[in-house]
Amino acid sequence: MKKAALLFGMVLMAAPANADLITKHSTSVQLTVDAAASQATRLGSSYSVSGSNVSATLGGLTAPASATDAATMNAGTYTQTTAGSAFSFTETFNQGDAIPTGTTVSSGVVGTLPAFGSVTTTAGGVAGSLAGTIDSAGTMALTAGGAGTSATGQFVSEITIR
Repeated sequence: MKKAALLFGMVLMAAPANADLITKHSTSVQLTVDAAASQATRLGSSYSVSGSNVSATLGGLTAPASATDAATMNAGTYTQTTAGSAFSFTETFNQGDAIPTGTTVSSGVVGTLPAFGSVTTTAGGVAGSLAGTIDSAGTMALTAGGAGTSATGQFVSEITIR
């Protein structure tokens, strides 16, 4: 601290007699409470079939009737190629998500969150005792809040010699 005062004094002595000394001070406090949020992703339908010693009239997916429906499965017909021989067969179908009736979107906000196959939800913050102050002397007092909150205080002092 003494070195800083000495250095500041030397700068003032080196300044011309008609120099202007300008000081600027600014303070700020930012308090943030996170909002609750949900992200829903609509999953599509999928179908696969594999096997050995099986002949097939393949099934597959039937296109949905509208953009809000999910594709459905069209089952195939399968028979064993050589009777009495070993065979393997696997058929998998995952039905995708249909958009529930009554789901509305207004100005980019979904009124009710649909129950899609992939949904991530985060809880909102709790302000609790979240607070922050800075007085004219630059003394800061920041009080932690609950989960999902943050408090940031800043004091900036600028000295200009012209």
